[in-house]
Amino acid sequence: MVAGGWWLGCILSCMLSAMRSTSVRIDKATHRALSRLAAELDATLGETIAMAIRKLRQERIGEELRAALTSEEQAWLDADFR
Repeated sequence: MVAGGWWLGCILSCMLSAMRSTSVRIDKATHRALSRLAAELDATLGETIAMAIRKLRQERIGEELRAALTSEEQAWLDADFR
């Protein structure tokens, strides 16, 4: 079962089955690490990669949200719209 519930596994499985497959060349050590992680998650390699991509995107969004506001953004937030 994919971490996050059966529904996440279904969503990822549907996403992956709808996509055309392709090959990505990675070194053997990375493949071994990916395979171990996939086994721990009871997921396919493709599902594990999809989860990793989602996590990286979420982290980048979090970094953007933690960044200081620009003066223009702050002025908009401080505006009185009455």
